[in-house]
Amino acid sequence: MSTLRKRLRVTSVVAGIGIVAVLVAGCARGGDTGDSGGDASEGPAEASPGITDTTLTFGITSPLTGATAGPGNCTVDGALAYFGVKNDEGGIEFGDGKTRTIEIKAYDDAYDPQKALANFQQMVSDGVFAAGVGLGTPTNRAWREAAIDEGVPQVLVMTGDPIFSDRAESPEQIGLVPIYQQEGGAFGELLASSSDDHKVAILSQNDDYGNGYVEGFMDAIEGADNIEVVKALTYEATDTSVDAQLTELASTGADVFVNAMSITPLVISSLKKTEELGWKPSWFLPSNTSSPGGILQQPDVHADVFPGIYTVAFSQSAASPTFADSDDGKAFLDAIAKYTNQEGVPAFPHCVWSWIAAATLEQAFTKMEEPTRESFMEALMSIKDYSAPFMLEGSTIDTTQDGKPAVSAVQVQKYNGKGYAPAESFGG
Repeated sequence: MSTLRKRLRVTSVVAGIGIVAVLVAGCARGGDTGDSGGDASEGPAEASPGITDTTLTFGITSPLTGATAGPGNCTVDGALAYFGVKNDEGGIEFGDGKTRTIEIKAYDDAYDPQKALANFQQMVSDGVFAAGVGLGTPTNRAWREAAIDEGVPQVLVMTGDPIFSDRAESPEQIGLVPIYQQEGGAFGELLASSSDDHKVAILSQNDDYGNGYVEGFMDAIEGADNIEVVKALTYEATDTSVDAQLTELASTGADVFVNAMSITPLVISSLKKTEELGWKPSWFLPSNTSSPGGILQQPDVHADVFPGIYTVAFSQSAASPTFADSDDGKAFLDAIAKYTNQEGVPAFPHCVWSWIAAATLEQAFTKMEEPTRESFMEALMSIKDYSAPFMLEGSTIDTTQDGKPAVSAVQVQKYNGKGYAPAESFGG
């Protein structure tokens, strides 16, 4: 194990379902239920599984290996770093007056829905208090109903699938990131405001992830007489190549390419293939597959040959030249170096998103008046106008609105060769 994790320890590895359990520094799993004894009808509420008078256990299933391991590990590492700092400071004072350290148990699902479901079942066996934060639409969907059945909160998940913020459909859930329709719609609105005519080609993942981006984009351009969608194709998340689709889309001569992909290697290969084909449109990339370091600056990727590469964002980028100059940015990077195996500045935004999620969890913990899942969900769903660390101006945490995730404001940005800057107009 890396010395960077000298304050962490691995508690179990179950090869059959690919589970890696990682404990944050300062967390010692205890047997106390948090009940101080006495008549249950007069004493405090009976503690839910996974919480004692001194600790709380939180589970994360995310792709720690495989094609999406880069962003997947970041969804764990931001939380590990955040709570590592808090635990070393002595823990978090909860709303019931007790101070607890936070134990993170991380499980590898390799972006496989069946593994994600098996991981959740293992979490129940392991006695986690709550779970969430992990990456993936199909993987988080795989255990959504099981979480409802078991009464285990599945919170701040990193998927823009609207179902996770529908209180009637998903009473134990809430999403963290803006819904996919909102991301696609934001770019569509920017393009529709252009004074030029545009031909658009679309390649999307054939599931709720890709469909959401396309739906939002199409709704936003409806009625815009300067935009023509000339062809729309799909691919499967299990595909290892989309060269055939790209060749067909290139033949349209479209000047704008909406690329709704969640698989990092496919985005990289798509950038290379379109250049090889001589097709050089402006691109739209989803927020989770638009990383400068993880994608646009990879070997043999020449992002500068395209007129523009656009994405949307709600948080600062750790790769920004000004990030490390701030006290908060320096503290984040120091914590990432101390508590995780990230090498240098994280290449994917999910490390920052996970830090934001952890800070939001802390807000809920401080409001919990009882050591129960019910009290936790009540506290979590009452957060409004919280300016979490690293949020862009105009973006705050609001968990009180049915049908919306914790973050629901985005900013369209354009790649400038080093990072992203706000795009006030298309082409500008």
